Amino acid sequence: MMGSNTTDCDGGFVNGAASKQPQSFQNVVVMRHGDRMDNLVPLWAASAPRPWDPPLADDGLVRSFGIGEKFRKQLGFPIHRIIVSPFLRCLQTAAEVVAGLCAVANRSDDPNDLSSNGVVIDPSKIKVSIEYGLSEMMNNLAIRANVAPKDGIFNFDISQCQAVLPAGTIDTSAEMVYKELPKWQETVEEARARYLDVMKALSNKYPSENLLLVTHGEGVGAVVSGCLKDVMVYDVEYCAYTVSHRTIAFSENRSFTAGDFVGSPRGLGGISLAKASDEISI
Repeated sequence: MMGSNTTDCDGGFVNGAASKQPQSFQNVVVMRHGDRMDNLVPLWAASAPRPWDPPLADDGLVRSFGIGEKFRKQLGFPIHRIIVSPFLRCLQTAAEVVAGLCAVANRSDDPNDLSSNGVVIDPSKIKVSIEYGLSEMMNNLAIRANVAPKDGIFNFDISQCQAVLPAGTIDTSAEMVYKELPKWQETVEEARARYLDVMKALSNKYPSENLLLVTHGEGVGAVVSGCLKDVMVYDVEYCAYTVSHRTIAFSENRSFTAGDFVGSPRGLGGISLAKASDEISI
């Protein structure tokens, strides 16, 4: 169990403006990306220039946009900042979620189109940035040997990654917790520890904001397992998510004291547990 801590506050954004009244709770949502192309089209990787970095399938775009709409209507608190893995499927998921969260109009000519096509957003409502620490588990359990780079070097052009995200939402001043990608062939235990460490580090970096972290299935499972100590996660669906919160108290000198993160089986979507329990702190 992690004890409470006191940390300097960088100051954050709430609905696009500097936060002057600190909130008493910080909420953090961690979600998996949507349906990936290579799992639906097995031959996709054979001719892809980056076979280890598939895009979303159409169903993934629709599912991701729907989750964004669900969060806007049902989450119960605003999302101020989205932080996303550099993998394409996560970037596209984040783009669709932003559209669902920040939609102000829909000009699509197709009433049956359930993706973000034709959706007009207000980009001032949210900030988005990329975080290497939210990357896929970097080993052959998650990235098959037949598609992984032979030299273990995964190249991401951050400007190209940012181009996938909605214009006007990108926080170019945001600094990553992980300055480089996690090492290739990290162990499962190392990856799970990384996801928890990054989640906590990002929360401390933006303590006055509610965060949405878009990552991979193992990342979601690691946060759930870390939050609910007596459960086993045995399935994390596409766009599955978990909601955690902690108390935050700010002092006049802009430092803050944070309580432990708390989660509950009631704050899960698309996650199957082997055993349920009451609220447990991390």
